[in-house]
Amino acid sequence: MTDADDVVLDSSAARREIADALVRALERRHELLDAIVASEDHDAAVEAVAALLGTSAVGGEAVLGLSFDRLTKVSRRRIAAELEDLDNQLSFTRGERSSHPEPVALRLFSAADDRDVFAARTTDVPSAGDGSGAPAGALDDEISAAVDRVDAEEAVWLVAIAGGQKVGMVFGELAGGEVNVRIWIRPEHRKRGYGTAVLRASRSEMAAYFPAVPLVVRAPAAGA
Repeated sequence: MTDADDVVLDSSAARREIADALVRALERRHELLDAIVASEDHDAAVEAVAALLGTSAVGGEAVLGLSFDRLTKVSRRRIAAELEDLDNQLSFTRGERSSHPEPVALRLFSAADDRDVFAARTTDVPSAGDGSGAPAGALDDEISAAVDRVDAEEAVWLVAIAGGQKVGMVFGELAGGEVNVRIWIRPEHRKRGYGTAVLRASRSEMAAYFPAVPLVVRAPAAGA
């Protein structure tokens, strides 16, 4: 099983957890509202929601971020259908992992220190760093634009470090009320489990930078 397969499966599991939390929240919406109203602040509300629904803090954040239009019958049916679809996706055997990667740490991208890893990514995936799908521009222009988006709290770029090496990057771009999260692993470090490790590490990071915003994880093919 490849890193890309691991990322897709792990992403589906994360989405399944959130969808399940949303379904249960809508079923118990009256209890949920009482718990939120009784909470002192946002963090306490997330904790109360997570405890009530038996879900994680990520699920609690997703529930707390629900808009009122998700309470309609049509929206509830769509969420339930998504949960069923995700259950079906995760019903098959994942297979044995061929390797166990070293622990992965994530840190913020530095325009001064990490030009090399972004250059390697752009050579491998020659598209713009903003996730638009447009062709990559000049490297310095791409980095400068990314710094501006990060300063405006519209993006977060992270560098994945394992064994003292830069093994990949995580790109989080805010668009349309969602955070598009893209995982890129250097070709020489693929098929070693880093994709899954980086995805797991990135969840809490992205949730901290973009609280209560849904995460959509994408794993673009190398050389696409």
